[in-house]
Amino acid sequence: MGIIGTEIKPFTATAFKAGEDFYDVTDQDVRGKWAVFFFYPADFTFVCPTELEDLGEHYEMLQKIDVEVYGVSTDTHFSHKAWHDTSEKIGKLKFPFLGDQNHNLARNFDVLREGVGLADRATFVVDPDGVIQLVEQTCEGVGRNANELVRKIRAAQYVRANPGQVCPAAWEEGKDTLAPSLDLVGKI
Repeated sequence: MGIIGTEIKPFTATAFKAGEDFYDVTDQDVRGKWAVFFFYPADFTFVCPTELEDLGEHYEMLQKIDVEVYGVSTDTHFSHKAWHDTSEKIGKLKFPFLGDQNHNLARNFDVLREGVGLADRATFVVDPDGVIQLVEQTCEGVGRNANELVRKIRAAQYVRANPGQVCPAAWEEGKDTLAPSLDLVGKI
């Protein structure tokens, strides 16, 4: 079943964020700004810290364009804190991590590996109305690229702010967009 264009389902999850007490995040807290749900299989693993660190290097810039990032695995918020406190790469991260030990988020986003209890490696970009605009999912051994994620978020934000315009392949902010019309059919 396609998930793009659907609203996120209700959830409550306990978050760990460096320098803060544990706190709850709900689907209602996500509304009003862009959000990235960055699912990964588990804390204390191999590919995950490299891609989380890559995403962390873009976090400040994402905040400037009104995007909140949530790292999500089926670990607890306690495990997220322990990983943060013991890993050099994870210890640098400033975005919140959501505990999903009851698998509600992984099931809501349809990334839970049933019988295994781990989430697939997947990224969801949610607009300020709570609607899923972008999805990326890879096999466990392939890490994601935060530069490409940022490019896609900027394109989604552009399209939302400019109805009737679309962003062609490899579009970068400031480059030409397209206005779909019959005149373009077969000419691109």
